[in-house]
Amino acid sequence: MSSPLPRTLDVARSLASTLAQQGRGIATRPAGRQPAEPLELYDMEGCPFCRLVREALTDLDLDVLIYPCPKGGDRYRPLVERLGGKQLFPYLMDPNTGVDLYESADIIDYLYREYGGRPAPAAWRLRTLRTASSFAASLPRGGRGLRSQDSEPAKEPLILYSFEASPFARLVRERLCELQLPFLVRQCGRDQWQDWLLPQVRAALDMDYQPSQRHRQELVARTGRVAIPYLIDPNTGEEHFESGHILDYLEETYAR
Repeated sequence: MSSPLPRTLDVARSLASTLAQQGRGIATRPAGRQPAEPLELYDMEGCPFCRLVREALTDLDLDVLIYPCPKGGDRYRPLVERLGGKQLFPYLMDPNTGVDLYESADIIDYLYREYGGRPAPAAWRLRTLRTASSFAASLPRGGRGLRSQDSEPAKEPLILYSFEASPFARLVRERLCELQLPFLVRQCGRDQWQDWLLPQVRAALDMDYQPSQRHRQELVARTGRVAIPYLIDPNTGEEHFESGHILDYLEETYAR
């Protein structure tokens, strides 16, 4: 296993990271338009600067193909240097426009202008405060999602239904990064007030839960419920709910 921590403690520490994000990476306000092909992000899950970009992607409801580049990784870090001239992360490639960018602030500004049809919100322009809180979100994880570990490669990217601030999805994304397994994030940010209500409260109010966010609708159609994270592995045909089950699956299938 990648961590000696009991799973309950690991979840608690991931929840502390979510709280440090101060609500960012939870909700989504859909982009003005969706790219025809998924954006590509060369990323380290535990990197504070990469996190800022992923928060913006959740906010804009933009799917992204993640190529994990943990320290010591040999699959995608050299590719970034060939493409952009240096191993610096995050690194965004947009196959729809041919644009490639380093620097989280430049990437975020590009995403909002190109797909949001507007400048980045004022809060995103408070770069010092944003970066400080993103560093704070990294601290409880103690370096998880930053260093590579041996794994079997995946022929096709895995698919993960996720949103950036989910403490359970974070555990899965960290392990995917450490194992250098590429994955397509299908954004599942919350988009309406009833998403925030506990299921018991909705039941007491006799409320029908009808998610309007596109990938939450997909999950309901596919599985009958919305539970994040949800992993699909096109290489094996396996599909799993629950972070613990997903982590066990990744260990058994890909970890060396």
